[in-house]
Amino acid sequence: MSAPAQAAGSGAAATPGAAAGGRAPRASASFGSLTHRERTGVLLVLPAVVMVATFVLLPLVLAVGISFTNWPLIGDWDWIGLANFTAIAQDTAFLRAVGYTLLYTAVVTGPILVVGYLMAVVVRANRRGSTALRTLFFLPYVIGLSTLSFMLVLEAQPGSGAVNLLLQALGITDGQTAWLVDATLATALISVLVVWGVSGLTMILLVSGMQGVPREVYESAEMDGATWWQRERRITIPMIRRPIAMSLIISVIGSFLAFTQFFILTQGGPGTSTTPVVLSIYNRAFVQLQVGAATALSLALVLVVGLVTAAQFWLLRERD
Repeated sequence: MSAPAQAAGSGAAATPGAAAGGRAPRASASFGSLTHRERTGVLLVLPAVVMVATFVLLPLVLAVGISFTNWPLIGDWDWIGLANFTAIAQDTAFLRAVGYTLLYTAVVTGPILVVGYLMAVVVRANRRGSTALRTLFFLPYVIGLSTLSFMLVLEAQPGSGAVNLLLQALGITDGQTAWLVDATLATALISVLVVWGVSGLTMILLVSGMQGVPREVYESAEMDGATWWQRERRITIPMIRRPIAMSLIISVIGSFLAFTQFFILTQGGPGTSTTPVVLSIYNRAFVQLQVGAATALSLALVLVVGLVTAAQFWLLRERD
């Protein structure tokens, strides 16, 4: 074979390899340009970061700054340092609201869990009508406390409201009870409303845990002669501790931050006897126009709720 032929042959043989060798880096570069995993991850997370920074971090920084002033909402303000925080211990109205909030939390937390658990027991099986009952039980939570509270304003009226008419028909009252002008009666009525309105959420959380319990465990217990209560106490409750803990945490936090039902139904009255913490802070900021002091109270409430939540996580954690 001549030299030119050999050169041509070697060139022909080398061309595919060179081409292949040339294409591989281009394909790799193209693949990298299409993915850019780090860049894509940053772009996907960026909107959430912007939202959190704009609506959480920035307002929090501004709130901390305002808490060190005597900002009156309208007018000039001065820097007063820690005066708003040191005044909390002497703020009798706020401390009274804290005490009432603790009482209200203690009143509603247990019934919400018990009623939600009973609802979950009723609807956890896939029997006929379970879906309809689940929807019916969850409907008050979907409607919301605002709407339910406005409805209760009408239904709690003396002489004409459905609450008084029902109790009169049952022979419990004379139908003229003024529920919303007495602190004890108003607290009881609001507590019943809240238990009815939010137990559906507890039901959903507990049902999700109950459906994860293997059916074979219940069947074995039944074969051993365990009663319904024994199965619930020894099987169901231990195996849904996490949903129960989450339900309690949500209920306690919601009770600490209660505002809507009290603002609509009683406005904190009569007097300040049904004023929870958040309503007290609202009055300080938008009625008394003491935004600096109200912001300091809000930060104190955030700290307390965080500590209570951390304590609940620690107490309700699963122990080995």
